[in-house]
Amino acid sequence: MIPARRPAYSIGGMAATGRLQSLTITDRRGTTTDELTMTLEDHDGRLAIPPRGKILTVALGWEGEALVDRGSFTVDEVEHSGAPDVLTIRARSADLRKENPAKRCESYHEKTLEEIVATAAGRLGLAPNIANALAGIFIDHIDQTDESDLHFLHRLAERYDALCMAKNGNLLFMPMNGGVTAGGTPIPMLTLKRGVGDTHRYLIADREEFTGVLAYWSDLESAERKEVLVGSSDNTKRLRHTYASEAHAIEEASAELKRLQRKHSELTLELAEGRADIYPETPVTAQGYKPEIDATPWIIDEVTHNFTERGYTCSIRMEMR
Repeated sequence: MIPARRPAYSIGGMAATGRLQSLTITDRRGTTTDELTMTLEDHDGRLAIPPRGKILTVALGWEGEALVDRGSFTVDEVEHSGAPDVLTIRARSADLRKENPAKRCESYHEKTLEEIVATAAGRLGLAPNIANALAGIFIDHIDQTDESDLHFLHRLAERYDALCMAKNGNLLFMPMNGGVTAGGTPIPMLTLKRGVGDTHRYLIADREEFTGVLAYWSDLESAERKEVLVGSSDNTKRLRHTYASEAHAIEEASAELKRLQRKHSELTLELAEGRADIYPETPVTAQGYKPEIDATPWIIDEVTHNFTERGYTCSIRMEMR
């Protein structure tokens, strides 16, 4: 009889050995930071409460195998409860520990997207790493109006249907669903075969299957409100905002149409045996499910690692590439 695999972990910055009850890491793509929640036994009262701002490093995997580094996290919130006494720690990615939440007003005139992203990233203490496909985009004018640098970067990412993520001291800015790193290196395809104990949920819907997006812009020369259509007019979605230029309206409509097309179908897998080497933005091929599921090109949107000393599972949410 083959012995059951045993999960293994390492937590740097805290004496957690033998005390871990549960650990959850949620890794989402986009500007949202990774989140860590863990509960530790404190039955003997000897577990020190970590200060807010303390850095914890986490690695996960299985006994007998090399653990996978899941990154560094800054302690945000600590809760002690009992009896029995338990310490709960909540933390987020340490990459944005220098984030300045202060709102600012600034205008960027005749700049490339790379120049604007680099300026905001520098104020966050991060090194900019912007994909070549986006770096050279010329922006005639854009205002950062009473908003934080992080919120401004998120708005830029939405405008160009891009990902904006803080990882390992870098600010990554790259096309959504590109299947490549910011440097242009293809992310290897991941094949997920249906295994014993795995569960899945597949959803496909056409209730909002838009074929095009309509956006409005202000023509200052004619003093008229004009419209642009990206896609076809069979079933259009109208954007409420009126943009300052035709180019801006086209950018927003194009990004929205891409988002709508990705939401057409989704797949969630619950892996009975967790995999610490799975990350968002990884392209996936499913095997062993319905033909429609296996034939769909998927990309990972979110991964949740659920860990206890008795088991390690993964929840993987995907959307159509």
